[in-house]
Amino acid sequence: MGRVIAVANQKGGVGKTTTAVNLAASMAATRRKVLLIDLDPQGNATMGSGVDKYNVATTAFDLFVEDKPVDEVLVHCEAVKYDLIAANSDVTAAEIKLMEVFARETKLRRALEPVRDKYDFIFIDCPPSLNLLTVNAMAAADAVMVPMQCEYYALEGLTALMDTIEQLAAVVNPELSIEGILRTMYDPRNRLANDVSEQLKNHFGNKVYRTVIPRNVRLAEAPSFGAPVMYYDKSSTGSKAYLALAGEVIRRAEEAQKAAKSQAAQA
Repeated sequence: MGRVIAVANQKGGVGKTTTAVNLAASMAATRRKVLLIDLDPQGNATMGSGVDKYNVATTAFDLFVEDKPVDEVLVHCEAVKYDLIAANSDVTAAEIKLMEVFARETKLRRALEPVRDKYDFIFIDCPPSLNLLTVNAMAAADAVMVPMQCEYYALEGLTALMDTIEQLAAVVNPELSIEGILRTMYDPRNRLANDVSEQLKNHFGNKVYRTVIPRNVRLAEAPSFGAPVMYYDKSSTGSKAYLALAGEVIRRAEEAQKAAKSQAAQA
């Protein structure tokens, strides 16, 4: 069964969509079967995957409101070798419509159940706010990946996000956990960044990924070309960092599977 990872942070501008797109592409490059779900009405993950959000035939709106199955909603992105459920401004209307739906918090989880076995990884790019779409993502996810910049205000935002995840785990998804904390836009010459990085490692231990995503011009340029950075400049430090992150995520998933099998055998 595919591992579902929500990429979330209530603070915007932390590299959340960049991470979702580039991690999906890096996983697909390792021959994993990947689905990327864009739940942000801005549709940046859609555009970053090479899909025109203004002319796409179906979006997450059709999944949530029209009750179309995932297989009818997704777009196969041959250029980046993963499947995509796109988003555009219509997804804002989906959130409003969801208010009227019974068991609205688990709509995405129920929609994904028939296709989870088809994928190795499903990544969900969440909106930069705690709304019904984000709640749906976390209700459907096995774990949450938190991209964050190593800044003081980011630490405060992380504390709020952790509280949110705990509350959602208690109410809608008892299996939800922290997949990992990813340091993004990292500049090792910045003393504050180094200090915050050390605080993260001291407090969260091995929940902090060893991989660090650096500040990188190629990473910033790639979305304007409608491509993940590995297809824009494979030799860039940003591309290499996301490939390294993919390897780390795969290892963690394999370790989690082994632990689950061990517990099942003991039970």
